[in-house]
Amino acid sequence: MAERSTAAVDVADNSGDKPLTAKAGQSTADGVAQNPERDTDSDEAQGTGTAADPGKKTSPPELHSGHKLARRYRLEECVTRLDGFSSWRAVDEKLRRAVGVHILPADHARTRAVLAAARSAALLGDPRFVQVLDAVEENDLVYVVHEWLPDATELTALLAAGPLEPHDAYQMVSQIASAMAAAHREGLAHLRLNPNAVLRTSSGQWRIRGLAVNAALRGISSDTPQRADTEAIGALLYAALTQRWPYESDAYGLAGLPKDVGLIAPDQVRAGVHRGLSELAMRALVNNGATASRHESACTTPEELVKAIGEMPRIRPPEPAFTAPPEYQRTTYQQGTYGRPAPPGVTQPIQTPPPPLQSRTGRALKWAVSALLIAALGLGSWQLAEALMDQGDKSDDTNNTQTTDDGDKNSASPTPAAAIKIQDAQEYVAKGDAQHPNDVKKTYDGSTSTYWRTNTFVAGPELAPYKPGVGIVYDLGSAKELATGTISLRYAGDHTTIDLYAADSLTPGSLSSMTKIGSVTTTGNTAAVKVTKKVKSQYVLVWMTAVPNSGADPAAYSGAGYKQAITEVKFTG
Repeated sequence: MAERSTAAVDVADNSGDKPLTAKAGQSTADGVAQNPERDTDSDEAQGTGTAADPGKKTSPPELHSGHKLARRYRLEECVTRLDGFSSWRAVDEKLRRAVGVHILPADHARTRAVLAAARSAALLGDPRFVQVLDAVEENDLVYVVHEWLPDATELTALLAAGPLEPHDAYQMVSQIASAMAAAHREGLAHLRLNPNAVLRTSSGQWRIRGLAVNAALRGISSDTPQRADTEAIGALLYAALTQRWPYESDAYGLAGLPKDVGLIAPDQVRAGVHRGLSELAMRALVNNGATASRHESACTTPEELVKAIGEMPRIRPPEPAFTAPPEYQRTTYQQGTYGRPAPPGVTQPIQTPPPPLQSRTGRALKWAVSALLIAALGLGSWQLAEALMDQGDKSDDTNNTQTTDDGDKNSASPTPAAAIKIQDAQEYVAKGDAQHPNDVKKTYDGSTSTYWRTNTFVAGPELAPYKPGVGIVYDLGSAKELATGTISLRYAGDHTTIDLYAADSLTPGSLSSMTKIGSVTTTGNTAAVKVTKKVKSQYVLVWMTAVPNSGADPAAYSGAGYKQAITEVKFTG
């Protein structure tokens, strides 16, 4: 039962809301509510948003297990009934996959808001969010269909076992903050971001469910949505570090803070908490009496929180535990027993020799082997004699050759190319918005598992007319003359075009003010650019004007389309 409830993606969590129809633990006409009253926090405990008056009370539609919507979605199990709407686990019989469905009457006071929120969330298409698959009004019903992830686990269930490790907490807040920053850029807020809305998949990726939809189902709104979501992310990080909810009331199976104490830093609640993450949580918690960190300014938007995370030293995963190898087992054929006399009183087993080749086949085999040995000896003797006879004739040539060889050995060998160390880097934006400026340092950190990536474009490979190109300016420390630039790429395909430019600073002007020193087009994962125009420069721009078409990359939170990512950049001079 617990596994099913944590696997449910984007189910309607009921934080502190009083159900108007079915109460917790009661059986309904279509089964037991799997997740009734699972969220025990109130809006005050959540600290974000206000619930709007739903208006007139609307009875939930009479539905049951086995009911089919649009002749396609078969309802299997009711997850939640609350305030006139219900949430179900269902089966898409057309595509043969599990889905989740929110259902409410067409005359419900929040119907228009729910439909608008669902359609806006569906257009976002960001794989870091649980995807809305359909939003339909049909036969006096409105239903929203969304993904159902059976391998996902809620943060609530993870925290029930204890606080997260620093690296897991760092990954969680990094991915959640980055996802919400992208959503707010598109004008979408969550307003119900709590431990039940955050999921970790079996691959270790963090996903967010209920973007805009969960708040619309409950009529929750906020005058400061970015600040509300930022504080919610701070509360998630606080809970992940301390296993406590950063408000006085208990919620999500977590104990609240002691009353009349106020908000105290996570590293004062629990020993061993990472100091940088503790300060980050305090910088995000800026509402309802919470205070920012002592030394840094408060973060009031997800974008500011992403920037603060990027300025932190990277938290590496813990070293794997060392497992001792099994005890070495000796055999009778290894040194230690073989060929040595047995200890007194111990009789060594006598190895029975294999029988000789006495059969007709054995005798034929012995004659064949003997003939081959005789032929080999004769051939070797003949070659040796021929070599001795020709030795005198070739002595002069040998002396000449020796002289030539000596001359070659004394000649100067070419100087190997010297690697140039990159000191700093910054994304260069010629038009429009930046791509991922906080990730540029990952292109010269010595690891090909980290990367800076472009956004995904709907057409290509040429980036124009969307953008003239995208790229990064590198600081070599001092003026140097380049020979080659080697750029390792994440995606292969037809095709990637990279140009090298000599720039005058980390923030150069237009491309026309820079000098183009090399160019290459590749369909593989490595672009080796040979410098064709020798100039000395301290700053070098790696500029991409064409990118290949590649499929969805969940590990990089990237959908299918025209895109590219740089994993490592090396220069030689």
